[in-house]
Amino acid sequence: MALVHDWLNGMRGGEKVFEVLCELFPHADVYTLFYESNKVSPTIRAMNISEWWVPRHFPFLRRYYRYLLPAFPWAIESLPIENYELVISTSHCVAKGIRPKGGRQPFHICYCFTPMRYLWDKYDDYFGDWKKPSSMVMRLLRRPLQSWDVKSNANVSQFIAPSEYVRQRIQRIYSRDAIVIPSPVDYTRFASIERHPQDYFLVVSALEPYKRIDVAIAAFNRLGYPLIIVGTGSEKHRLSQIAGSNIHFTGWVSDEELCALYAGARALIFPADEDFGIVPLEAMAAGCPVIAFRKGGALETVSENVSGIFFDAQHPEVLIEAVKRFQSMTFDESVIRKQAQPFARETFKRRLAETISKLASIPLPHPS
Repeated sequence: MALVHDWLNGMRGGEKVFEVLCELFPHADVYTLFYESNKVSPTIRAMNISEWWVPRHFPFLRRYYRYLLPAFPWAIESLPIENYELVISTSHCVAKGIRPKGGRQPFHICYCFTPMRYLWDKYDDYFGDWKKPSSMVMRLLRRPLQSWDVKSNANVSQFIAPSEYVRQRIQRIYSRDAIVIPSPVDYTRFASIERHPQDYFLVVSALEPYKRIDVAIAAFNRLGYPLIIVGTGSEKHRLSQIAGSNIHFTGWVSDEELCALYAGARALIFPADEDFGIVPLEAMAAGCPVIAFRKGGALETVSENVSGIFFDAQHPEVLIEAVKRFQSMTFDESVIRKQAQPFARETFKRRLAETISKLASIPLPHPS
């Protein structure tokens, strides 16, 4: 068996799904384009991991991997994957496009976090500024990359999606159906947090264009309420320049620090049109209500007026109105926590193991 992941250089939502696969199949071989051992969990580090040959020979490229996007289709197809009966890929970029060598093709299950955002629905968020060199290049390469993305799904025997929202996108873009198994939240850890709400609001997110953190910043610049932003990314410099003195950037924090921030936050602000969204579930598991944009995966996890509220447009004025409305409401911490319980990691692990066993006709994995 082989496991394939786009890149292993952090422990975001996708890597937490991949970590579960490593627990289920600890003896599988792992293939990825970029690997930084100090940035992943001990469970992943314990695997037999093979990295694309380019960063092995030119390590500095690991810092600039995003700029190599046009080469990723060729890179993923060049990975030396052969003589496997089962391949499981976890993909938001090109991992699903692996091309096993040899005559017999393995059964390939893809847990698809989303069809490539940069090429499809979120293209303008990433490359809308036509003056940037990267945007000029992508204007030429977008169609060839889209063509490869569609054709490469022929290598996939069965898709699994984290949400109904993503299942519909897979159907629309790839003309394929998918089984929905929602991504996991570490419910036990966050549910043990004792709440002590303070006066700040919280954002936990990669600082990337499509996350629309700029909407939250613009809204809280005007509200004047304290806002803590956890995360980093390509937008960090720009966002810090437009943020007022009431907004504090922490970068990425430890698990213990994140738990403490959820414990004290009045609410989580979630302005993204997200494919699924682990962060709202973490907040809800901790008893923290959510103020979310009414679109995408949040609609499948947040229950309006029970575990949070929605706002209808990614615009500061609309978010300001939602925050003011939230101020007049009360929420039951225990009810909020119960909203997240069905998405617990143990439930995800069991459902994923049963689905893989059934699809691939293999014994149900029982990891230690």
